[in-house]
Amino acid sequence: METLEPILAEHPFFRELARPDLHLLVGCASNVVFEAGTTIFREGEDADSFYLIRQGKVALEAESPERHSVIVQTLGKGEVLGWSWLVPPYHWCFDAKAVDLTRAIALNGKCLREKCDENPRLGYELLKGFARIMAERLQAARMQMLDIYGTNT
Repeated sequence: METLEPILAEHPFFRELARPDLHLLVGCASNVVFEAGTTIFREGEDADSFYLIRQGKVALEAESPERHSVIVQTLGKGEVLGWSWLVPPYHWCFDAKAVDLTRAIALNGKCLREKCDENPRLGYELLKGFARIMAERLQAARMQMLDIYGTNT
C-alpha cells in the first residue's frame, strides 16, 4: 500500500523534517481537490486543517471596509495554505478560494495537535515553519493595506 509520505517529504515545507516525524504526520494527511471558484474556507469558521498546495492557485482574501473582497496573497505550487489550526481559538483569519483547479494534501489540525502534544520537539519544528508563514502573510497583508489606503506624506 502506497502512502503520502514521499509526497510530504518532497514538499518544500517538510523537506528538512526528519523521516520519523514525516512518518508520524502521514496519518493526518489526505489528498484533496478543489475546482476553480471553490471556497476552501471562510474567515471566522473553525480552522481544522492546513494544505500543502501541489497544483493550482489559491487566493487569500479579506473583506475591506466597503465590504468587498481584497486579495491579500495568491498561493501556488509548493506553498502552504492555512496556519489557523495551530493557534487558539482555531478560526480562519482570511477567506481562501481556489483560483484554478487545485490539488493539495490536507493535514488534519486536531490530529496534528495531538501528535505535537505527544512529541514537543515535532511541535516546535512545525511551529518554526508556521511562524515564518505567519510573518510572510502579515507582511503581505500590510503591503495590501498600503496599496489600498496609501500613505500620508
